[in-house]
Amino acid sequence: MKNIVDARGLSCPQPVLMVMDAFKKIEKGEILVMTDTQASKENVSRAAESKGWTVKSVQEQNQEFHLKLTRS
Repeated sequence: MKNIVDARGLSCPQPVLMVMDAFKKIEKGEILVMTDTQASKENVSRAAESKGWTVKSVQEQNQEFHLKLTRS
């Protein structure tokens, strides 16, 4: 997967802003977003859904969240 947003170590709204920038560059496809807080995971998910993206999966490992966002 080449579309990756690494927002680990950042507080909101920075992860959401990074994802919104990615949406401007990628109209459809798949984006992997990496965060490390519950608030960032929830805010990124809401922002993605509000822009027509789907949260395909969320994986939690080692206190990190990996969100796979898709849009076709």
